[in-house]
Amino acid sequence: MALRNVRIEVSYDGSRFYGWQRQDGFETVQQSIEEALAELLDTVVVIHGSGRTDTGVHGLRQVAHFHIDADRIDDDRLRHALNAYLPRGISVRRAETCADDFHARFAARGKRYGYLVQTTRHRPAIGPEFVHWERSPLDGDAMREAAQRMEGERDFAAFGNVGSPRKSTVRRVHHVRLVLRRERFAIVVQGNGFLYNMVRTMAGTLIAVGKGRMSPDDVTRALDLKDRKLAGPTAPPGGLYLVRVLYPEPVFVGREQGPGAPPGPLQY
Repeated sequence: MALRNVRIEVSYDGSRFYGWQRQDGFETVQQSIEEALAELLDTVVVIHGSGRTDTGVHGLRQVAHFHIDADRIDDDRLRHALNAYLPRGISVRRAETCADDFHARFAARGKRYGYLVQTTRHRPAIGPEFVHWERSPLDGDAMREAAQRMEGERDFAAFGNVGSPRKSTVRRVHHVRLVLRRERFAIVVQGNGFLYNMVRTMAGTLIAVGKGRMSPDDVTRALDLKDRKLAGPTAPPGGLYLVRVLYPEPVFVGREQGPGAPPGPLQY
């Protein structure tokens, strides 16, 4: 039987699942998609994601791939049918046949994350699981300076919690940006890879700087001494989003075909 490699772009509400990776006894995103594929295709399908996200962390454009019977169902029908079998909280945005040697994890060259912080005086009444709430005044200038100290290629041992083993704690962070809005802001981080809880620790450290509990020089000192105790706390998972996975080749290209016609100018 001839097989074809299909990659998918997935969005999910992390508050409904115990992370991405399959775990016995817990509902995860990977398990939910594999079970939906099994129901749809009446066969066991193993999917491979670009990486793990923890319990409570959201995915906007997670990428995964799997192999199925080449003649079973075309890409667009597969996407629509798969969405019909998926539980609430997961949506397959795109699906396309790709090169047989494409691997969602090993082909990735970087990732972009966003950490969303709400800065209202009162706790948000709608969607509190999708933001981290901070009512304390924050010093944006100090946070921007501290963010610049985090950029570049360096040892990020001070920002990695104990998790899956790594051969090295050296990573390249391309940029750390603050995107400001009236009652909220996002910390946007892009790099070639991240340690376990690294982005959440970066966010927690920047928030601590904004509160005046740390200074930009403290951030530099933590990085130089590679001491986790000198960095800030690990921010809660609900504010974290996997925004995009970066590949050397174009992925999910072309105008998306909806049920009846191409989308309008707001497609992105």
